[in-house]
Amino acid sequence: MTQPKPDFTHIDAWVFDLDNTLYPPSCNLFEQIDVKMRAFITDLLQVDGDEAYRLQKQYYREHGTTLAGLMKLHAIKPEKFLSFVHDIDVSVIPANEALADALTHLPGRRLVFTNGTVAHAKRVLDRIGIHDHVEDIFDIVHADFIPKPRRETFTRFIDKHAVDPKRAAMFEDLDRNLAPAHELGMTTVLVRSDEGHADPAVRGWGEVPPDAKHVHFRTDDLAKFLTTIRLKDAR
Repeated sequence: MTQPKPDFTHIDAWVFDLDNTLYPPSCNLFEQIDVKMRAFITDLLQVDGDEAYRLQKQYYREHGTTLAGLMKLHAIKPEKFLSFVHDIDVSVIPANEALADALTHLPGRRLVFTNGTVAHAKRVLDRIGIHDHVEDIFDIVHADFIPKPRRETFTRFIDKHAVDPKRAAMFEDLDRNLAPAHELGMTTVLVRSDEGHADPAVRGWGEVPPDAKHVHFRTDDLAKFLTTIRLKDAR
């Protein structure tokens, strides 16, 4: 018996996280960023690499991003950190024609909502080949350096882009960032492979329960998923 297509006919705002959502975790881009963050903390706090890594992951878990922890606990200026950690090789990201094609068929607006920067997002979107399919990018600077999953950042995003949450779908690789989206009325999709999250530290937090109420749909192939849903005005 054929399963009914997931109903997205009410959606006219498509909200995508960037890293490990719009490109596969197999690109290992975050490993490069991990190395850069560890080096930054090692130099800043004069600790060894192991301690820098421990602090990095602790701040990430407790404050939403490593940067947020560094700003709160060590009063760093965010611009230097962001410039340093995003100075990476994005050529490992392959073009994704299937995703580009799927995005063109989505009715309404397509937005990127990231804890990274606009500059980093543009480089990544260019590599995937979907920059022209995205209306705008809401980054950590627009969020006043307050990261997802903080509710106030979602409110700021919604207000800036005049998004009706009940008519929006959000796609994320980190389930905790879907919790406020669900609370606001968005349709949520967890984009994650069977191996778990790309970051081993996140995998250590435990997998998302199958019945988690804030995760409405799951996929390990974003482009394919977007071709299997019911869309507004679809015949």
